[in-house]
Amino acid sequence: MRSSPYLCAALVPLLAGCQVFTEQPADASAAATRLQGELSLQAGQLLLRPCQEQRRFVIGDDGSTGISREAAGLLSDGAGSLFVDLRGRLSATPQAGIDGKFVPSQVYRLQAEGPGCEDLNFKRSSLRASGQEPGWSVLVSSRGLVLDRPGQEPLALPYLEEQLPEGRLNLSSEANGQRLELWVAPQRCVDGMSGTVQHLSAELRLNDEVLRGCASFGGARND
Repeated sequence: MRSSPYLCAALVPLLAGCQVFTEQPADASAAATRLQGELSLQAGQLLLRPCQEQRRFVIGDDGSTGISREAAGLLSDGAGSLFVDLRGRLSATPQAGIDGKFVPSQVYRLQAEGPGCEDLNFKRSSLRASGQEPGWSVLVSSRGLVLDRPGQEPLALPYLEEQLPEGRLNLSSEANGQRLELWVAPQRCVDGMSGTVQHLSAELRLNDEVLRGCASFGGARND
């Protein structure tokens, strides 16, 4: 049986339509981007200069992260600029001296003091947690975790990680006569001494001692 030329002609626009609707958008700016850099206030605008770059982006605050309020609080204490670790969307809307706009959807860390662009451990760490009075810090990577406390040698331990509902995590270790558990939850957390704002609250249980603090994801983790 021969195919009707009219039927073949009718199928052409249908096939073309299928191709149109299955193509993926080519606009790379539609994807979320994570950036670290220097945040400063100039002429009433928050400007982000990414680490080791000269580009500058205007921060667009849609109100979901509160970054304008948080930055204003830290800058009011006399800091000339802040270190920030953000996830959000870039748009290429250049203007004089500006390379585009960055609208954050997640503030991982915002700080006036402490390790920033020069932090060599950032890219290989998955989590950093710390607290005050007494001081403690935990650095987590694929090779294990390291617990630091003033006046004591760093303690390196293997660990198991459990992902819990609502974005919570539990890291546990029992080795070298130590039992350690680190619980983190997605909750805005402010260091009472430095004012650093982070996106996770943390609780460290070391043997029978319970210590509280804040945490944020490192560069090896993009949750």
